[in-house]
Amino acid sequence: MNIALLTAAGVGSRMKQEIPKQFLHVNNKPLIVYTLEKFQNHPGIDKILIVTLSSWVDVVKAYAKQYGITKLEWVVEGGASGQESILNGLSTLKDGGVSADDTVMIHDGNRCNVSPELISDSLSVYKENGSAVAAIPCIEAVFRSNDEGRSSTVSIPREQLFRTQTPHTYSLGKLLWAHDEAKEKAIEDTAASCVLMQKLGETVYFSKGLEDNLKITTYEDLGIFQSLLLAQAK
Repeated sequence: MNIALLTAAGVGSRMKQEIPKQFLHVNNKPLIVYTLEKFQNHPGIDKILIVTLSSWVDVVKAYAKQYGITKLEWVVEGGASGQESILNGLSTLKDGGVSADDTVMIHDGNRCNVSPELISDSLSVYKENGSAVAAIPCIEAVFRSNDEGRSSTVSIPREQLFRTQTPHTYSLGKLLWAHDEAKEKAIEDTAASCVLMQKLGETVYFSKGLEDNLKITTYEDLGIFQSLLLAQAK
């Protein structure tokens, strides 16, 4: 079984809005619904779990009913950090009888433009290697700064650098193991599962990422997403 675990428990402080960014509307539809529809419509995804803010649990359930998201099986309250929120979701799957061998694809709820191709490639790379993290090569010149970005004398070869996105795909058992190890080693506030795995000595295998698989965190990102929707509609 392949389960999409969507994280939607952030408060969206950078937007400076009372409504969390994942629930803002674009073209009269909440952002989180765009994300839900991508996994609802993908034949490789069997069920969906969302981790969200406690005050928005009922709203998410109402959205699922309104927009026909029949794969949504669990709506779970988030924790004090991204890492804790993901663990809440994983624990719900474990308690709900999901097998340790089942596949969990973790994805940002506000990364609304994930394509069917990226979801399929993540599943394919996971099947081959036991894990998959969407990534794209860095195309800009990159410098390391030790004075908060005012200056630098050190550049990093960009051909060695990759920017990770979501989805991150692992087995449920592997993810639960990683969170148990994090608790044992006092690794905290690591929302990116790939970073947590790297800290635990695991190899990170890359699946395909795309520039337009953007994470919406600012008003500028909202404008880009609107433009992408317009282009896709033509």
